Amino acid sequence: MHFTNRQLFLRHLALPSVDKEAPEIIKAEGIYLYDVDGHQYIDLVSGVSVSNTGHGHPRILVAIKKQLDDHMHLMVYGKYIQSPQVRLARKLADHLPDSLQSVYFVNSGSEAIEGALKLAKRVTGRTELVSCRHAYHGSTHGALSLLGDEEMKYAYRPLLPDTRLIRYNSLEDLNMLTENTAAFLIEPIQAEAGIILPEDGYLKAVRKRCDEVGCMLIFDEIQMGFGRTGKLFAFEHYGVVPDILCLAKALGGGMPLGAFISSRENMLLLTHHPELGHITTFGGHPVSCAASHAALDVILDEKLAEGADQKGELFENELDSHPVIKAIRRKGLMLGVELKDPLTLPALMRLFKKNRLIVDQFLFNHSSFRIAPPLTISEEQILPICDKIRSCLDEASR
Repeated sequence: MHFTNRQLFLRHLALPSVDKEAPEIIKAEGIYLYDVDGHQYIDLVSGVSVSNTGHGHPRILVAIKKQLDDHMHLMVYGKYIQSPQVRLARKLADHLPDSLQSVYFVNSGSEAIEGALKLAKRVTGRTELVSCRHAYHGSTHGALSLLGDEEMKYAYRPLLPDTRLIRYNSLEDLNMLTENTAAFLIEPIQAEAGIILPEDGYLKAVRKRCDEVGCMLIFDEIQMGFGRTGKLFAFEHYGVVPDILCLAKALGGGMPLGAFISSRENMLLLTHHPELGHITTFGGHPVSCAASHAALDVILDEKLAEGADQKGELFENELDSHPVIKAIRRKGLMLGVELKDPLTLPALMRLFKKNRLIVDQFLFNHSSFRIAPPLTISEEQILPICDKIRSCLDEASR
């Protein structure tokens, strides 16, 4: 019996949710995706901040193909000296502060968080881990323990003990960081809460409190890194340097790759008592590292971070006055668009899908939607896209 890909998708792929109308994509280029019937979709999500350099950037494809000719996986991470890993680590270090010079490559954002939490416990000798309400840090057990929404957690308890949630942007709640705290894990800009920006002085107060109590400050820049906010890393906007930086998504240039980064002194603690303090088979896969190095070159050479703010501002200016929009929260080319009537959002998402606009809702904000296209999008492309969005807003409001 012959089955279509859609039938096999629903029959054999384990899924996080069921969508019988999921498009069957067979090609992607720039800001566009194409389905099996030849329909063109406009990507305004970038695979959730993965495709910052667009789909199929020629420089990244060349780097991948060259590395395929050299070698793929050789050995468990860290056992061999491999040029793609070394070159990428050096490139990242060149664009990070002196205290963030040692890079541990992993497979994903969740694993970067897991490694960072383990490192913080090892450095401090403490166990308490603190994070923020409405934060998303991943879905593995440790990352889930620090996730800031009970709805996604309750079915999997017990999770990690000795964890605590505090309110983002609350100076008062920083007093809940104490000499028992190993780490405070925080997004400099909250993503799944709906693009919530730090209030003036908040992140500096966070840094000060962490220093006072001797806990590690971990920044989760898995969504906000690599030019998305208008700088290479979001923390550069706020004059605050974390003790550990977690990266993934756009890091891989479309390939799976994550990293947690700290000082050499800190990272050496993972090498003894016990040895193999963190280990991964495929972390820092050479093909992913080659893609990442090329993607970082593209971001820097094409000044994509510098252009992100102007492009984001164009989206904001074109949409902000629409009568159904309550507010737009933005940093660079990452926008959270909040509607006056939350009940309009489900209808609006159906209209976006009907008009082949790939737009995404947030996990923890049910009155807003996300606009985060590839940073390679042009201003000439943005204007007709905004026309389409306004048309969908008009129809949804009716």
